Amino acid sequence: MTTTDTARSAEAAPDAPLFGPDSRFSAFFDDPRWALAIIRATVLEAAHPQIGAALVDNSTFVAHPWRRLRNTFLSMRRMFGADPALREREAARLNRLHARMSGSDSRGRAYDAMDRATRAWVVATLFESAVTMCRLSGQPLDQDTMERMYAEYRAFLAALDGDASELPEDLHDFWPYFDGVVAHELENTDAARVILYRLFDHLPAPALLDGAPALWAAGRAVVGPLLGAITVASLPEPYRRRAALPDMPGATTLMQGAYLAAGLARFLPERWINAETIIETLSLAPGSDDPRAHTVTALRARMKRASALLRLLTPLGGEDGPDPAPSADAQENRRSAREFFRKVLDQTGDGHLDWPDLAAMARELATRLDLDEPEENRLYDAFAAWWRELQGALDTDGDGRVSAEEYAAAVPALAGPALIRVAEVLFDVTDKDGSGSIDADEYRALFRTAFRRDLDTTGGTLGRSAFVGDFLSFMAGRRTGTAYDPLLADS
Repeated sequence: MTTTDTARSAEAAPDAPLFGPDSRFSAFFDDPRWALAIIRATVLEAAHPQIGAALVDNSTFVAHPWRRLRNTFLSMRRMFGADPALREREAARLNRLHARMSGSDSRGRAYDAMDRATRAWVVATLFESAVTMCRLSGQPLDQDTMERMYAEYRAFLAALDGDASELPEDLHDFWPYFDGVVAHELENTDAARVILYRLFDHLPAPALLDGAPALWAAGRAVVGPLLGAITVASLPEPYRRRAALPDMPGATTLMQGAYLAAGLARFLPERWINAETIIETLSLAPGSDDPRAHTVTALRARMKRASALLRLLTPLGGEDGPDPAPSADAQENRRSAREFFRKVLDQTGDGHLDWPDLAAMARELATRLDLDEPEENRLYDAFAAWWRELQGALDTDGDGRVSAEEYAAAVPALAGPALIRVAEVLFDVTDKDGSGSIDADEYRALFRTAFRRDLDTTGGTLGRSAFVGDFLSFMAGRRTGTAYDPLLADS
């Protein structure tokens, strides 16, 4: 966005719509500073005991951070868009999602993702971090612009909760509210520590860079600690003291420099930076039918060559040399039980399989397919039945969850009647005309919309049994490289 564009947005009429292209949110949507601000806001959210517990128990942000980022990004785009029907539909979807998240933390304190005060805090962190990113980048917002933006975020909360009463009505009262929560309610939660000290150091590569592990590991080793230091330095001082976060020498200067550098993007020509394009490009998987796939394929080939050269110069520990030629079993796309457990089943990344992992799968499918409530409920019910089946067959020690060892000892039990029901629900959603078979257009639409794939079908149609068989082969861990990998296995 150019300086002229920013000024024009700031001078928008007071009665302009709070949502849509004239909103302050839209003005910041493609701003590179958002990358830093969103990380900061996420830490402040995770530091709230209720939100932190919900994230640890239910979120896929550890195992699949790029997928979580993409879904959050698209959801906010819908919520702040100009179409009220789309906003209402998205709000209903988010409320159904949050209604399924409740429990207790490690200290026995109850949490509920539908708690209105907690949801208000999420919105508060987004607003305050947007204001902070402007200040730290040397472009502080004037009072009128802040008032305007605050009204937008209160309207966002009202769209979710029916009203915004949990946030102060006036901006003047917001700052004491925000400071009070920071000083008296935030904690050094497990979720906040994971984001600051584990996520950056172990961040998995996005699909675009998945074929260049050495290159990604080298870049992450440099950028990860820097992002952690920048984020810590940008957090409110009272929280840093309360959480005993380390005060690294030079971190404040580094943080200010990072925000200033990101703020220089205002001098770039309009539309040079498009957040949605960047996120979607990073999510492109091999074989995608996206028009950008040809360019990405060539880029991946170059990155693989660079990665191979880097391995020669700085070999990673544990590597014994180049991969051997594919065997017959490898050509059949078999995968090890442990790899499947880690990449597909353990959606929350806690090392165990339990209901939140399967709920995350159902949530991802329902989100990508944009299911209506009845279809969404059918999908969740099918996954819940599958979890009961798995728990009865695999939970040998009775602790309410399945370890990788328990799974590996009884892999065949995965493909039971309940999993077949999950596949049947997906088939029904895909079979739009109710013909009892999926034609090439329906199949292509399913995998382009939900899985970013465009695959041919045998004989022009795919019957129920063939569709179910393909899904079972993937979910039972027998095959990799299928169309389902970009949905449930990729980060």
